Amino acid sequence: MSVSLRLSRGGSKKRPYYKVVVSNSRAPRDGKYLEQVGTYNPLLAKDDENRVRLVEDRVRYWLGVGAQPTDRVARMLDKAGIKERKVTLNPNAGEPGKKAKDRAEDKAKKAAEAAEAAAAAAAAPVAEEAPVEVAAEEQTEA
Repeated sequence: MSVSLRLSRGGSKKRPYYKVVVSNSRAPRDGKYLEQVGTYNPLLAKDDENRVRLVEDRVRYWLGVGAQPTDRVARMLDKAGIKERKVTLNPNAGEPGKKAKDRAEDKAKKAAEAAEAAAAAAAAPVAEEAPVEVAAEEQTEA
């Protein structure tokens, strides 16, 4: 049985409250768990001591028998000094995807073409239209 340390959501709508639990990794998020080893209240201030509460000796026991923490719980354990988390670095995190880049290039090409067309239209001499009076005289003769 694969065991994980993870968060189980509680609380009401728009007012989350989490339990840090040890559970079978295949069990539902808010389902049956083996043991509750802490709590997490994201509504409290980040410097509040009650925001994350962990039973340190039980967490160390479960880590010792092979429980794997989720990323969020691993961050909490690292901050509490229980288990050091290796730093993850994703240099492409803020970079747009291929399709977004293609759309941006197409948009830039269209803008450049529109600017060239506007410049060409401004540079070309404007053909003068025939005066309105002349056109009216031709209609009277016919």
